[in-house]
Amino acid sequence: MQKSLRRNRKREKRTARAALAAASAGALMVTAAGCGSDDGDTVSGGPVPVTVKLPSLKGQKLQVTAVWTGTEQENFTKVLKEFEKRTGAKVSFVPSGDDMAGFVGSKIAGGSPPDVAMVGQVGVMREFAQKGWAKPLDAAAKAEVNKNFAKGWQDLGSYDGKQYGVYFKASNKSLIWYNTSAFDYAGAKEPKTWKEFLAQAQLISDSGTDAVAVGGQDGWTLTDWFENVYLSQAGPKKYDQLAQHKIKWTDPSVKKALETLAQLWGTKGLVAGGRSGALQTAFPDSVTKAFGNAAEPDAGMVFEADFVAANVSDAGAELGGDAKVFPFPAVGAKPPVVTGGDVGVALKNSKAAQALLTFLASPDAATIWAQSGGFISANRHVKFSAYPNDPMRDIAKALIAAGNDFRFDMSDQAPASFGGKPAQGEWKALQDFLKNPRNVEGIQRQLEADAAKAYKN
Repeated sequence: MQKSLRRNRKREKRTARAALAAASAGALMVTAAGCGSDDGDTVSGGPVPVTVKLPSLKGQKLQVTAVWTGTEQENFTKVLKEFEKRTGAKVSFVPSGDDMAGFVGSKIAGGSPPDVAMVGQVGVMREFAQKGWAKPLDAAAKAEVNKNFAKGWQDLGSYDGKQYGVYFKASNKSLIWYNTSAFDYAGAKEPKTWKEFLAQAQLISDSGTDAVAVGGQDGWTLTDWFENVYLSQAGPKKYDQLAQHKIKWTDPSVKKALETLAQLWGTKGLVAGGRSGALQTAFPDSVTKAFGNAAEPDAGMVFEADFVAANVSDAGAELGGDAKVFPFPAVGAKPPVVTGGDVGVALKNSKAAQALLTFLASPDAATIWAQSGGFISANRHVKFSAYPNDPMRDIAKALIAAGNDFRFDMSDQAPASFGGKPAQGEWKALQDFLKNPRNVEGIQRQLEADAAKAYKN
């Protein structure tokens, strides 16, 4: 009954919203033409800066691999096209699938690794360096990294005192995106604390819409949930200890974080489609549940990083209108700031591979994707006005302002067998926990057994 009443009300709102959009479109165009960005820099969609000198690579071919597909792959291809234009090289892109370590390992075993890999887990990058698969940056690439990135990002791209990686694509993983129509109908407000978050989620559920879409089919999304709760609740010192396996997953702090997550995952009506439905929902589909039908969504909120913006657009919703975002609520004394990122590494010690990494370390390359949306850069010389809207500018400004004061995704720091592979380690354990949130201690034992095997300590 509640859902049918809600649908009727949403249908009435659609016509008004469409009329408003049509009326405001012309005004927006006039405004955009008549004013620049807030910092006086080149506006999004403007000319790409040329700040870095690249060698002539005419006739040379490179192969690049990354996990990106769909819109992300299309946007990265724009970056590669600019590199081709400037150097004369020809670049091909090959999707790796979620198991980057397995993909690269098989290619190296076959004697034909890609020239450059965009690696999503710092633990995997370090494994590549340890095995000799990754090649250290040359002088030009290293100079570009040193010029444009804070020391925290330089350190993440290093191993054993040498710089191997370029953190081309960064992410703020402490964001919750919400459907404004669902919030308006339920009378919900942006929460500041976990207690308030649960209360607003219940309001949305009571109004006839499931509160939160969870992409549980992709285990990495569940690790991000855990990390935000754990960092805020246990604090950065414990976070660092757990990330390095200096404390066990059977620690009371882990139990407390899992019990906190169970308040959301274990309450009927708060998870879209129920727990079994969440386990069958891929990450992109979780965004669609919240924004695919902006007026009558299947979920009021979805959690994930800034790259959700691209999925919101794919779903046909308007960022800043249909979709808004708030920081992950404070579970403890402070709200968490968890970051992630994709680091470019050379798997062949060639002039072309090093030139591409030099380009990726420049503001030039990052500006191209920033203008397309669904992307933020840790490069402090990318102009904020390159981002296509205020929400993305604000997210980028916060990332740069954090400097070295952030915590990197915990599972991405772990050995790949624990933190970076589907159907095993942390991904699998948290999927099991989503299936049965009452089994806190059993999941702790499972996590610890897998971690001990992976970390070998």
